[in-house]
Parts: sequence; structure tokens; C-alpha cells
Amino acid sequence: MKKILVIGGSKGIGNAIINSLVNNNKVINISRTAPLLSNTNLTHHQCDILIDDLPETEVIDALIYCPGSINLKPISRLKLEDFREDFEINVIGAVKAIQHYLPSLKKGNNPSILLFSTVAAKLGMPFHASVAAAKSAVEGLTKSLGAELAPTIRVNAIAPTVTDTDLASKLLRNERLIEGIKERHPLKKFLKPNEVADLATFLISDKAASISGQIFELDCGIVSFKI
Repeated sequence: MKKILVIGGSKGIGNAIINSLVNNNKVINISRTAPLLSNTNLTHHQCDILIDDLPETEVIDALIYCPGSINLKPISRLKLEDFREDFEINVIGAVKAIQHYLPSLKKGNNPSILLFSTVAAKLGMPFHASVAAAKSAVEGLTKSLGAELAPTIRVNAIAPTVTDTDLASKLLRNERLIEGIKERHPLKKFLKPNEVADLATFLISDKAASISGQIFELDCGIVSFKI
């Protein structure tokens, strides 16, 4: 039974990850609100990753950092503060967590770190300048730490396409938008949170013991983007 620390597990993909792990692992969740889940294997700490001190834990086998943002605006409407806020939640929060829990991870069993990017870091997608810039930094962090922390700690990232979460609700707010999103993907679908959680569960498992420094795109087949 692994001990897994999830940051941002109260909603969306993070919550799906907790649900996929909690029956067979000890899970610690850190987020501003508690997940709607009661399980003896789950411990929750109320915490804002950007401003609060992180709780201590002696040993963990995996750290999963889920917080993110979808701030879609044309470049003319994006303020410098938008870029700073997206960088803070996506990159600085992850760095803070990694630095804090690195000693605990080094004591873990085949320890790993899992971060989250987006397909927009690779594809040229309009109105994604701020989030794509932040998530590109996450991908650089993943590759750099994958090399630096080897062979002790594995580091990987998942880059999903549009996923049916509260964060993406504006993109999926009506049938017209939903059909448009589906048509942009060769598989004619977008992601459900449990699909991302399944990949996350694999990447922190011992079955992925030889995988590190990689960005895994869950893209429903999308290879280009046209306006």
C-alpha cells in the first residue's frame, strides 16, 4: 500500500485521481476545500498552496500536483498579472510542493512526482498564451527534474486535452460548443476525469518504474489546431 500525497484533489481530475487510489493506498489530500469522499484511507488538510505552510509528512511514495488554470483571452486583453497568476498556480505552486516534500519522497518506495500540463503547450491554440506559457514551464520542469532526481525519484507529466471538469465548464457550456470540441478531435470526443486518473495511477505505480522525464499527451488524437 503506497502513501500518496495529492495537491488539489477536491475537484476535477484531482478528485478522480483520489477516487481511483483511495481504496488501495493511503492518500493525503491538500486543497482549500475537502473532497466529498469518506474513506479511512483518506486524510485531508485544508491549505492554500500559494500562501499557506504545507503540512509535514515523514514518508511519501508519490506526489501529484493537480492545481491549474484555464485563462483564455486574446493577447490584447491579457494583463501581465494574468501571466503572473497562471505561472504562480501552475509552476511556483508545484516547485514549492516539490521542494517541501523532497526529503519525504527520498524515503519512499520507488518514489515519483506527477505534474500536469496541457496539449496547448505543444499546439498553437488561439487565446491560450498565458496558460500555454505556464504549462510549457511545467514541461521544462518535468524534463529537468526527471534528469536531476534520477535514479531516486521519477518525474512525469500528463498533458490532457479538454476534460469535463468545472475548470473547463465554459468550454463545454452548451451543445454547440460540445460538438465543436468533439469535431476538433479525430476520436470525436473529449476526456472524462477518470480517463486522466487511470493514466495518473499507472504513472505512479511500480509498473512505470522505467519511465521518467516524459510528457504524456492525452489528446484524443488531436495533432493540429485550426481556427
